[in-house]
Amino acid sequence: MLTKTRLFTPGPTLLPEQIRLAMARDMIHHRTAAFAALMREVQAGLRLLFDSEDVVLPLASSGTGAMAAAACALFSPGEKVLVVEGGKFGERWTQICRAHGLLPVVLPVPWGEAVSPAAVAGALDQDPGISGVLIQHAETSTGVQHPVEAVAAVTRSRPVLLVVDGVSAVSITPCPMTRWGLDCLLTGSQKGLMLPPGLALIALSPRAWARAETLPARNFYFNLCAERKYCLGGQSAFTPPVSLIVGLAESLRLFGEAGLATVYRKQWALTALVRGGVKALGLDLFVKEHFAWGVTSILLPEGISSGPLLARAAERYGVIMAAGQDAFKERMVRIGHMGWLDYADLLAALHALAGSFRFCGGYCGGRNYLEQALDAYWTALDEGPPLPV
Repeated sequence: MLTKTRLFTPGPTLLPEQIRLAMARDMIHHRTAAFAALMREVQAGLRLLFDSEDVVLPLASSGTGAMAAAACALFSPGEKVLVVEGGKFGERWTQICRAHGLLPVVLPVPWGEAVSPAAVAGALDQDPGISGVLIQHAETSTGVQHPVEAVAAVTRSRPVLLVVDGVSAVSITPCPMTRWGLDCLLTGSQKGLMLPPGLALIALSPRAWARAETLPARNFYFNLCAERKYCLGGQSAFTPPVSLIVGLAESLRLFGEAGLATVYRKQWALTALVRGGVKALGLDLFVKEHFAWGVTSILLPEGISSGPLLARAAERYGVIMAAGQDAFKERMVRIGHMGWLDYADLLAALHALAGSFRFCGGYCGGRNYLEQALDAYWTALDEGPPLPV
């Protein structure tokens, strides 16, 4: 049977035709006036998207490369940093810090829960030697959205830099750097930006740049101060992923045409659609509060494993979803709702989830789950998200 494949993983995501066609254009050389003009256009869009006072640096890497760059550029070996560890990518912060000689003080958070800003404040009060807080905005492995704005209210009045992994947040949920007081915000291309993998973006606040400029460069490639000098001239320190930069320009144009408020309103409504449909099916949402706007995690009951369910969804329905990670690999299904998709795509995902769940021996609610999902979508779209966008 011929079935259209639909991608609902938490990255990579589906790409708009305009972006795919833009990236198919003839290659241009990166040491030319044409590329410098392109970079200036991209910078204007990125500054708006990040709410950044300075340049937003493009790096030829995944988001993990930007995480490593932040650790190297903002802290010295032997410095203590507080790591909010509530999932697989919080653990990655810890691993990156140790690999680069930092001393991570781990603030553990149960998977599926968000960190308490009071707990962050308490950890900082207990150890005045901590010079940074490293956190995910959206923890992709669990579907949690940490209250980064409230955490920033704790850090911005202290000599402590707040470094935010926004790989599953930037262009998906509001995370304005300047307005909230974030010191470093980073992301990757393959999620809300609707691009293929391979491009990371990182922005620093004025006080983070002041800190970076006092430290010796510890990484030849991820040297943010050197990269900034090139970026201000419309260039990059090393050969950039030119086609991805071209695609990024097109992505930013799409955001500009729609308006960021519209983009965030849609993301909020898509989240409500998926969560409403899952509830109507009688399945268990892993995250009860503080849920991400780009991925929804579903906890499977005993006797149902993610492997056979996901295989059935892909084979029968052409729907590609993701399993959980680590201890939740076989117990969780994650539906990504970021990138180039709409409510009709996600109805197909819910239909595949329900059919595959039943195929694997599970029982879930009746056929009105699609109607309830749509009701949740239109209500959320009309009312808008619960925070300013």
